[in-house]
Amino acid sequence: MPTDFKIAAQNGRLLPLVVALLIVYLVWGTTYYALGVAMASMPPLLMNGARFVLAGVVMLAIARAQGLSWPSAAQWRHTALVGGLMAFGAMSMVVLAQKLGIGSGLMATVVTTMPMWLALWSRLGGERVPLTSWLGLALGVAGAAVLALEGDFSATWLGTLCAFGAPLCWSLGSYASRKLSQPAPAMASGAQWLLGGLMGLAAAWALEPATARFSLDQVSAASWAAWLYLVVMGTLVTLNAYLWLLQNATPAVAGSYSFVNPAVALWVGVALGGEVLTGWVYLAMPLVLAALALILYGAPLVAWARRIGLRTKALAV
Repeated sequence: MPTDFKIAAQNGRLLPLVVALLIVYLVWGTTYYALGVAMASMPPLLMNGARFVLAGVVMLAIARAQGLSWPSAAQWRHTALVGGLMAFGAMSMVVLAQKLGIGSGLMATVVTTMPMWLALWSRLGGERVPLTSWLGLALGVAGAAVLALEGDFSATWLGTLCAFGAPLCWSLGSYASRKLSQPAPAMASGAQWLLGGLMGLAAAWALEPATARFSLDQVSAASWAAWLYLVVMGTLVTLNAYLWLLQNATPAVAGSYSFVNPAVALWVGVALGGEVLTGWVYLAMPLVLAALALILYGAPLVAWARRIGLRTKALAV
């Protein structure tokens, strides 16, 4: 059993860990498609900011209904930093990159750098990151790069900056959420999303010309459905699952979703967007699966190999 799973089983959290991983693996793989549908008739910054403001208000209402106290002054500052990095910074750059013409191939490859950044911040912060996790992260990036050959590598210089800035901001926000004092989980999520979403709305009104001309009448039914899916499934459900993983799993395991999401996004594109596979996916998937095996099972495999080696040495003697 993987170390994270063994610890979770000892603490009675094995089922939540498995469920949280499945949620972030599968649901976030569908959000690339949903973002494209939502942005077809919504300005990207406005769409993203409004998404997180609504999710934040709902989450704060849930937190208060649970009897949770409001964050302290220090915790408000910490949630503002995390929300600014993740909900505003990272997600705004994702939608801008897609709007600015970043191809699906490049976006899928760049996103996989996030867990490597997160592992780096964790290592610099004094946490031990096993060698098998580093190997798994590198193999996952290689698998995503091969998988990306199924997509489009078109790019603009500004879109490329946004694409590379998104996982950097996300990893910094993820690390900050692990280290900084936060209120109870539901309250922390709500505060982070509300503050990050308000930053997004401010940026939309200040920097996005389409926001000034925006009218609700221009939004299509498909865009509304995609936007609500992003609010409920992409944020309220899946982002909560990810934030829980950050507190209850290693950085490599929590970030392993980024290797699976491109594959899920690809199959969603085939099923809903009429995309055609060229065959690279069949080479990429074994690499991605091997990466997950190293990240999830690396430490137990090393321990098993050492035991086998010691037994072999004893028999030889």
